[in-house]
Amino acid sequence: MTDADLETRTLVLLRHAKAEQGSDAADDAERPLSARGNADAAAAGAWLAQHGLLPDVVICSTARRTRQTWHQVAMGMTGSPPEGGPAGPRPMVRYEPGAYDAHPEELLALVRTVDPAARTALLIAHNPGISLLSALLDPEGADEEGLRTAELAVHRGPLGWAELGRSGAPITARHAARV
Repeated sequence: MTDADLETRTLVLLRHAKAEQGSDAADDAERPLSARGNADAAAAGAWLAQHGLLPDVVICSTARRTRQTWHQVAMGMTGSPPEGGPAGPRPMVRYEPGAYDAHPEELLALVRTVDPAARTALLIAHNPGISLLSALLDPEGADEEGLRTAELAVHRGPLGWAELGRSGAPITARHAARV
């Protein structure tokens, strides 16, 4: 590992996996993942493990579908090789009510609180906020359509978490987990 690697921070943004349709807006936060959503989230975790993107910190919305997405991602990261590989040390997981229905600036504020020693953070949240945060961090590289369900956007940059801001972390990889 070079000195540059020690200074680089990796922020992985993940839009929650596909959820069941809700009957009304009142129960939106309680919608569970669909069968496809469970499979896609596990596939996203396997992809993270295969690419050495195991998080030190996970920030996750408290909505049911995001918590279930994290659970399946974690299961995918710990799968048997070659599907996933070893997950390494367990990440510190923070369930944040403020990540539900958040604007990109609110999500960025959550990311700015990540422990400075952490090298890789995973943020699991909702559209449009998660897609708009990706565009804020890399206006040139972001997809104008935004992130699809279970899609990962990997942002890397030299700034510490507290300094992260507009155009501060270009997208270096994207992956849409579809099973």
